[in-house]
Amino acid sequence: MAGLGSLDLNLLRVFDAVARERHVTRAAERLNLSQPAVSNALARLRQALGDELFLRRPGGVEPTALALSLAGPVADALDRIGAAISAQAPFDPATTERVFTLAFSEYAEAVLAPPLLARMAQEAPRALLAIRHADRTNWEALLESDGAELALGVLPEPPALYTRLRLLPEGFCTVMRPGHPLAEGELTVERFVSVPHLLHSPNGSRSGAIDEMLAEIGQSRRLGAVVAHLSAVPEILLRTDMIMSLSSRLAVRLAEAHGLALRDPPVAPRHTRLSLLFHRRFEADPGHAWMRRLLLTVARGVEPPAGLQDGPELTE
Repeated sequence: MAGLGSLDLNLLRVFDAVARERHVTRAAERLNLSQPAVSNALARLRQALGDELFLRRPGGVEPTALALSLAGPVADALDRIGAAISAQAPFDPATTERVFTLAFSEYAEAVLAPPLLARMAQEAPRALLAIRHADRTNWEALLESDGAELALGVLPEPPALYTRLRLLPEGFCTVMRPGHPLAEGELTVERFVSVPHLLHSPNGSRSGAIDEMLAEIGQSRRLGAVVAHLSAVPEILLRTDMIMSLSSRLAVRLAEAHGLALRDPPVAPRHTRLSLLFHRRFEADPGHAWMRRLLLTVARGVEPPAGLQDGPELTE
């Protein structure tokens, strides 16, 4: 195996991209290189390190034991170098052409993306916002692989390498078609669980916050359907006897836009908060810091729905 003195360190960027993507073509796209250029770089690395590094498999490549042992240290070293360079580079939102790749839950995108883009149009007209989907199952993988610079959603407590900022408080409301049997009268737990429920779950989970609340009082509900996208929700509710409990801000919007009935659920939901999570390697990046501050400012301007007493906790 060659020592560092005879190794072209620029090849480590190629190694890191292939290790993250497990696919040569996708690695080339990440690096904005041609596939032959990436393949040539891998050949040079194999010769320098005396190891195959990546073995071809259906659908991509599989790292060898040596590649697996190198992936973490190489990624960490490149991240530290990149963060150090970014921290020294000036950042002017008025002239930047930076692409900000952010991972939002569907709720976060619906509530925060419109005012965020409006502010960006004023302050950073040449910057590009690219939004990817994030939820409890994939946010960490996106941030670890540099698939996104930060994640926003109702997300779990992160590992120590991440910083968490809590944003909007939120409660729950229940929506249903007008004329639904539950649209009038006292909405007891017994009536609430007597009808089928619609669940919005982009990751396919069959359990939501309402199920946890019901379980605490020894009750459960019957699901009528699970949908991945909110766009299907209004028509389903208007055509069936299903009801749906979801975040208050979205529930109010759906009710107003589609003439749905809006009720408070009979269980006492705990308020949840959107969280903004990012890897600490970005703390000194001036462009990243500007985007974080902009998101905090935008969140401050989002009006809480009726019934929420506590204001947003916005600190950095």
